[in-house]
Amino acid sequence: MSDSITKLYYGKNIDVTFDPKRCIHAAECVNKLARVFDTSRRPWILTDNAEADEVARVVELCPSGALHFIRKDGGGVEQPPEKSRVIVEADGPLYIQGRVIIQSEDGKVQIEDTRVALCRCGESLNKPFCDNSHLAVMYQDACKFSNVIIPDSAQSGEGEADCLKITFKETGSYHLDGQFEIIGPNGDRLFEGTHASVCRCGKSLNQPFCDRSHRNIV
Repeated sequence: MSDSITKLYYGKNIDVTFDPKRCIHAAECVNKLARVFDTSRRPWILTDNAEADEVARVVELCPSGALHFIRKDGGGVEQPPEKSRVIVEADGPLYIQGRVIIQSEDGKVQIEDTRVALCRCGESLNKPFCDNSHLAVMYQDACKFSNVIIPDSAQSGEGEADCLKITFKETGSYHLDGQFEIIGPNGDRLFEGTHASVCRCGKSLNQPFCDRSHRNIV
């Protein structure tokens, strides 16, 4: 993971933090609350231009987790969904929502967050996070999600409901452990369970699951 410097934008009742390395310009913030989030000015975030509740609501729409808030008025913290969600963006990243821990194969924790965008095309320069490289390489899914086959390695059943642990290898898949559901680009639930291996090389013919196509990449 590339080093990143988080920026802090102060306000009377709420502060907003911004991690530029994780921003993929989904534009939820500028589209939903332009008087606070406006990239044409400096500083581009003016937290006092709206009520703290409204700022917090829009920050929580940021799918990459580049934006977070700190309440100073006694308001509540962000509440992730009870069951973690893995949302597959067509020809794009994996959007993760929940209490998420991202760790490398050696167990070193890279980040703990409630919203994350993970690379699915295999080309990101900020792995495991998405950096919009899928747009530059014009990545396209190699399968129709209506024809997804649930691998034997994927498991349904009871798991840790309060945390989704995602382990990644340099030349392998994402290993998901916890209680989660996978939602396809058309909104259909593709899987609900506790363990699965998800493609991160972009070559699987059974997206979003790993089919070991990464073994053929030189």
